[in-house]
Amino acid sequence: MLRAFSSLPLHRQVLLVTTAGVLLGFIALEGRDTEFIPTAAATVVTGALCWAALAVPLELLPRCAALAVTASAALSVVSANLSQRPEHTPGLLELCALLALVARAVRHLRPVKAQTVVAAAGIAAGLVPLRLSDVNAEHLNLLETALFFCVLVAIPAGLSLRLRDRLRARERESIREAQRLEYARDLHDFVAHHVTAIVTQTRAARFTAKQGREQDPAELDEMLAGIENAASQSLSSMRGMVSVLRSTTPPQAPPEEELPQVLGRAAEAFSATGPPPVKVDVDAGLSARPLPPWLVGVAHGVVREALTNARRYAPGATSVVVAARPRPDSPHMLELTVTDDGGASGEPSDVGGGFGLKGLAERVEGVGGSLTAGPREDAGWSVEACLPLPSAT
Repeated sequence: MLRAFSSLPLHRQVLLVTTAGVLLGFIALEGRDTEFIPTAAATVVTGALCWAALAVPLELLPRCAALAVTASAALSVVSANLSQRPEHTPGLLELCALLALVARAVRHLRPVKAQTVVAAAGIAAGLVPLRLSDVNAEHLNLLETALFFCVLVAIPAGLSLRLRDRLRARERESIREAQRLEYARDLHDFVAHHVTAIVTQTRAARFTAKQGREQDPAELDEMLAGIENAASQSLSSMRGMVSVLRSTTPPQAPPEEELPQVLGRAAEAFSATGPPPVKVDVDAGLSARPLPPWLVGVAHGVVREALTNARRYAPGATSVVVAARPRPDSPHMLELTVTDDGGASGEPSDVGGGFGLKGLAERVEGVGGSLTAGPREDAGWSVEACLPLPSAT
């Protein structure tokens, strides 16, 4: 407990110490009402114990609550048999702490322990009015009835706080799960494209070497330069992602770009690492229409993943076409397709067959779209994403 207190900022330490001092001062004033030093000191001790039970860590709560409740009940029983008793206040601060202890037990403890603490604290709170000197049976009944209803109010208050804590815990877990999925998708997007290029060019170099013919130094240098470039880009992407994860400041939003520019850059990056060539066809209406950055970002991810899969699973492809246009039957939807004319080997026909398409489907569905992938009727493979288009202004 002291370690937790010492880890707090200085202003919070000062605030807690000041609050504790004020509470002890008021508890001491209530104790003076007895005009009897032993019961005054006992009132300060029991009041301090009850308030301390509200501040201790949760693992110490059952023991501290038992000690505070026992001390409070014992003082009430002893005071009821003394001639010198308080006339004005039986210990209102202590009473408030007992009621708050009921709510805290219901909020944090398991049901069996919570029931024990609630029953004990309720009994101790009911005994507190017995400390008064001048109280008749009618007033005592009124006080006991009021305390009974106060305990009944404290129980649902603790239950509502318990429910709120559970909802917040589920929300935090949902946020963490979403972050894990987002990091997994980002890691795949950053690395898979470059690693695929490395593997493809390495295979091409090995194939050339196995032919037994003398390699042209310029051609070999071009292959090795492509492998080096892809590896450098993969390393830069990994460093950028690690920097974002380690940074305590929120990442800056990427600059806004038009859809044709983004798709063209993805096609150029793909073609720079080898065949097949990529043709980009963007509807003229989309070229002149401003699109939100999130839509352009998702479209870029779809194209990059589809091109990566084309190189990985369709080595015989001679061309790849990237097309973006509003759907004819639904103009408010963007239809984005990536098709190749090669054979798709190794990739299942459903979207969930691989981590790349699975993560891509999650991202597309997260913005209200849909993703389908499968073989074409004639030859090759097709990836189609439908994304919601914002209303034109």
